[in-house]
Amino acid sequence: ILWMKSRKIAFQRRAFDLPIMPADPSFSLSPETARDVLHRLHKLVDHPGQFAVLNRIERALSNLDNIGNTADVTAILKIQSENDESQVSSSYGLVNGLMWAIPVLGFIGTVLGLSQAIGAFGVTLSQDGNLEGIKASLSLVTAGLSTAFDTTLVALVMALILQLLVSFLQSREAEWLDACNEYCNRKVAGRLRLRETGT
Repeated sequence: ILWMKSRKIAFQRRAFDLPIMPADPSFSLSPETARDVLHRLHKLVDHPGQFAVLNRIERALSNLDNIGNTADVTAILKIQSENDESQVSSSYGLVNGLMWAIPVLGFIGTVLGLSQAIGAFGVTLSQDGNLEGIKASLSLVTAGLSTAFDTTLVALVMALILQLLVSFLQSREAEWLDACNEYCNRKVAGRLRLRETGT
């Protein structure tokens, strides 16, 4: 799951390199020029909705004819940004469940190992001086204790590794979402030339 999410971030970042907006620094967005940008967008990408940043741009520019001022466009971009953040957050549900389950599974293995060791220790007490029997039953005791400690160790190490990976990936996704916000503010909101509120 984490590998797929990592690949998805790399895939999504490719959208930043697409020449969607004209390179001319004096270019401004209006309902007329927005149609040209949308046409260019659909020529570059078959399904813009697959890219979060392109989806935001497409939604904002598609509604430019019906939008009265730049604040409305900013509101659309903000709503879409919040939707993207919510989707990213909810996508960790299964991973968070696994992070909770791994230590629990380790403790279950610990309990089973201790149960095995205690059962074998009862056999050891019933040997009545039989040295070979005591040795054999003590090996079962140590095997049970080994199972108990090994499962706890493995579960805690796995949970730690998973937590570090999730934290790293969440920070990368947060950086990507911030980059999407900055891109939309610079390329879309910053180039709008619409009627302002109250004019």
